[in-house]
Amino acid sequence: MTTLQERLRAVQTRMAQACAQAGRAPAAVQLLAVSKLQPAQAVREALAQGQSAFGENYVQEALDKMAALADLRPAVEWHLIGPLQSNKTRAVAEAFDWVHSVDRLKIAQRLSDQRPTHLPALNICLQVNISGEASKSGLLPAEVAEIAPAVAALPRLRLRGLMAIPEALHGLEAQRAPHRALRLLQDDLNRQGLALDTLSMGMSDDLEAAIAEGSTLVRVGTAVFGPRAAPMAGV
Repeated sequence: MTTLQERLRAVQTRMAQACAQAGRAPAAVQLLAVSKLQPAQAVREALAQGQSAFGENYVQEALDKMAALADLRPAVEWHLIGPLQSNKTRAVAEAFDWVHSVDRLKIAQRLSDQRPTHLPALNICLQVNISGEASKSGLLPAEVAEIAPAVAALPRLRLRGLMAIPEALHGLEAQRAPHRALRLLQDDLNRQGLALDTLSMGMSDDLEAAIAEGSTLVRVGTAVFGPRAAPMAGV
C-alpha cells in the first residue's frame, strides 16, 4: 500500500512531466491538495511533506479541520472549491484564503462586506460552467465579461482568475478543448484591463491537458490522500 508521501511525489512527477511536455517551468503550476472528507491528520502529514495549499468543499467540515489544525495556520493556505451559499459567506470570509467557486455577484459582495479588515484581501476565482452542463454550477462564459470587472472592483477581494470543472472527456486533445476555452476567456478579460494570474483547472484525470493549456493550479484529491471517507451529514 502506498504512503501519502509516495502518492504526493507521484502527482508532483506527473505535473513536472506535463510541464516539460508543454514547455513550461514546473514552478508555474501549483498543486492544490483536495482534502475534503480526509482527516485533519492527513493534512498535517501532507504539510510535513511540503504541501501547503489545501482545498475543501464543505464549509463546516473545513472549519472543524481548521480548528483541529490551528497550530499550523500560518503555514497552511485554505481554498474553498465547493459551492457557497449566502448563509455561509461570513464564515468563509473570516476563515479562508481563497474561494474558487464564486458564481454570483451577490456572493462576491457578501464576501467583500464580511472580510475582516485585519486580514489580506480574499483571493477569488470566478467559477465558469465552461462545458455548459446543466448539473454544474458556474457562470456561463457569456456572463463572465460583465461580472468580472464588478467583482474586481470590490474592496476586500482580489480577483485572481477563473475556475472550471469541465465535463469528463477521454483523450488528451478532447480534454484540452474546454481548458483552452477557459484560458482564452481569461485572456480576453486581461486584454480588457484585468490583471488575472490564476487558472484553476485540471484534476486527477485531466491535469496533463489542463497544464498544456495554461493551468496555474491543479486540484487533486484521491491521488494524493487515497480513498475518501463517506460524506458526513450536515457538512
